[in-house]
Amino acid sequence: MFDKNIYKARRAALVKSMQEQGAKGIAVFLGYKEASMNYSSNCYAFHQDSSFSYFWGLDEPDLAASINLENGRECIYGNDIDINDIIWMGDQPSLREKAELVGVDHTSKRSDFELAVQYAIENDVPVHFLPSSRYYSRMVMSKLTGTPSEDVYKTAPYDEGDFIHSSEELTRAVIELRLVKEECEIEQIDLACDLGVQMHDIARRMCRPGVKESDIVAAMDGFCLKEGWGVSFATILSQNGQILHNHDHSQTITPGRLLLVDAGLALNNYYCSDFTRTLPCSGRFTTQQREIYDIVQTANERARELAKPGVEYRDVHIAIFRHILCGLKELGIVNGDPDEMNAEGICGMFMPHGLGHSIGLDVHDMEDLGENLVGYKNQTRSSQLGLGSLRMARKLVPGNVISDEPGIYFIPALWDFFKKNKLDKGFVNFDKLEAYKDFGGIRLEDDLLITSEGSRFLGHSRLPIKAEDVEKDMAA
Repeated sequence: MFDKNIYKARRAALVKSMQEQGAKGIAVFLGYKEASMNYSSNCYAFHQDSSFSYFWGLDEPDLAASINLENGRECIYGNDIDINDIIWMGDQPSLREKAELVGVDHTSKRSDFELAVQYAIENDVPVHFLPSSRYYSRMVMSKLTGTPSEDVYKTAPYDEGDFIHSSEELTRAVIELRLVKEECEIEQIDLACDLGVQMHDIARRMCRPGVKESDIVAAMDGFCLKEGWGVSFATILSQNGQILHNHDHSQTITPGRLLLVDAGLALNNYYCSDFTRTLPCSGRFTTQQREIYDIVQTANERARELAKPGVEYRDVHIAIFRHILCGLKELGIVNGDPDEMNAEGICGMFMPHGLGHSIGLDVHDMEDLGENLVGYKNQTRSSQLGLGSLRMARKLVPGNVISDEPGIYFIPALWDFFKKNKLDKGFVNFDKLEAYKDFGGIRLEDDLLITSEGSRFLGHSRLPIKAEDVEKDMAA
């Protein structure tokens, strides 16, 4: 929890933004409820709604809050514990005491939240609330607004303006505030990255022939539980790196293969890190692996050089696609003019994902509020494979925290799809690709802070990334 004045300033900035949009009424926030794993009293580890955490700072279930957009009156709704709770939980501060810690003067019973919302609706007072991916939140707002749950929120993650009952004004205001990280947030993300580096150090030191993938994941995830809330997303660790989100860890480290490790740590206040490294299972890259690795590594460095205030991250992505195509052309895998290949979307066959996304309280920060709203502003999302998956395309400003994660993947099924549908436009040398059929994939990811002068890596040390440094460290 930060100092209460930070939360007060955030809520004041939110009210100002809403007023500037001409919004009236009340803005309401639903904290999360505990989610049952298999029966009601056996729950998953609690994780607060990120926007509730951002504005209200309290990390416990069954809370709600409201702000009157015209007079600024704030209230947190929740229940104080009784003797039955004390038996299981021990004594707890009162809701009023907790509210004071985050600068809120008014509190009320949790059931009063529903009454307040219903009163507003009955009296034609606008009620602003955020989209949410959590089913519980949908059910609560569905009941309060009297609409089917599927109509309460936007129907698709990419759509802009598809607000049936959730508030576009509130969503946009929250996004603009949370996209620019405060100094206190940057300090926390730096810490999450420092610990994320240590998490990846474990993988690099354990990556030896004969070791089970599952043992490496267990050691990494255990470190996260020791040092923070846990992993910021389910760890991706696989020798089948061509599968972008591969959560199977059933294999044994095998000489000659590559191990792709995409993993991050979340602090107890939920601020995240997200790194990817690709390791040679034998401790040294083969000539073929090194050729592809160097293309990705220089692409990673180039992206950081290009990422600076005033630059659209979409343009950085396109420049990195061109860089990759130039490297693949030198190896004879593609042929033709790199700009023409870029325009035809050829690089999507080798890197079918975007260059990066926003990072903060969520590893894909605010994605449940709508990917386009978070990552695009006055821009149209491409339909091309790869570029169309870019989550952060915006013009960068100081305080943005983004991932820089180029990759090259050899996916035989995708080759066949391109070849069958003639999507390669004659630019791809499919005969040459046969030598890469069992290659896998390489991704190299760092977390960047956009500064007033350019960008910097987050965290106080950086994971080895040059091939020779990786090999040297693995041999130590």
